[in-house]
Amino acid sequence: MRLSRLVTLVTALGFSTLAHAAPTHYPLTVENCGSTLTFAQAPSRAVTIGQAGTEMLYAMGLSDKVVGTSLWFNNVLAQYQAVNARIERLADNEPSFEAVISKRPQLVAVELEWMVGPQGAVGTREQFHEMNIPTYLMPSDCEAKDNLVGADGTRLEAFRVDSLYKSISQLAQIFDVQERGRLLTATLKASLEKSVATAAQNKDLRHTSALFWFSSASLDIDPYVAGHKGIPDFMLNTLGVRNVVESDEEWPTVGWETIAKANPTFLVIAKMDRRRFPADDHLKKLEFLRTDPVTRNMDAVKHNRIIILDAMAMQASVRMFEGLETLATAIHGYDLGQ
Repeated sequence: MRLSRLVTLVTALGFSTLAHAAPTHYPLTVENCGSTLTFAQAPSRAVTIGQAGTEMLYAMGLSDKVVGTSLWFNNVLAQYQAVNARIERLADNEPSFEAVISKRPQLVAVELEWMVGPQGAVGTREQFHEMNIPTYLMPSDCEAKDNLVGADGTRLEAFRVDSLYKSISQLAQIFDVQERGRLLTATLKASLEKSVATAAQNKDLRHTSALFWFSSASLDIDPYVAGHKGIPDFMLNTLGVRNVVESDEEWPTVGWETIAKANPTFLVIAKMDRRRFPADDHLKKLEFLRTDPVTRNMDAVKHNRIIILDAMAMQASVRMFEGLETLATAIHGYDLGQ
């Protein structure tokens, strides 16, 4: 059963099993990325800045609490199309500070600190907190990470999947839906175990490597690729594959000549519905790889070992787990004798 169907089932099960979960006791205090948040009651109006938080709330049956969304890379998961259509999209990318506060939110759930943080594109946490609007930042983007170094921040330690589970647990507690959060986490852990089992069936992958290409501001300049301590690196390590990029930055730019010299066994490219940059289009990525004089001679290109994943599957999100399954299955299907 695909993860998307499992998440739908989890939400339904959560509604029927809430009686088994201890309720949240308010006022609730939550420590979050250097800020202390206090909730007198469960928020009834939430704005999300980042698709990961949006779909996480949807997966816990909280779409009725969401009054505005923003920062989308992919279309919403199919099972949430109906509920998502009823919710205002404040912006495809970053919303304005004014647009967010106009929704009178009792919580702003933020995926990335460069949206709401010391140099936030939307604003600082202090700006929101001064208006008594708590901001919840996903721990996966603040724990053991310096977002003031590098374009998308720099990892001080490798991403830990527990930080994603922590987001689910804390948001479930804030909204008083702990049982739904527990069931969602259990489902995601089961998906992770499935991917590990698939990887165990693979050939010897100790000498294989990969590169994740997210996008490029222009196809004729260096691409944004996954650094060696971020979410894609976690995915590769889980499957026993080495990331050819050694930078600690989340999404550093690396030249194609350097990448070609590393000659990764697999190329993983992001598919997104956003069209901010030309290379957001995965078809343009494929065309570039197959026609550029440097990239077309890479083994992964010549032998068509190119794996396409949703951009959100490369982020700390509920989609990451299905992306990991897709990655494990694709790698298992390749003839590495070529």
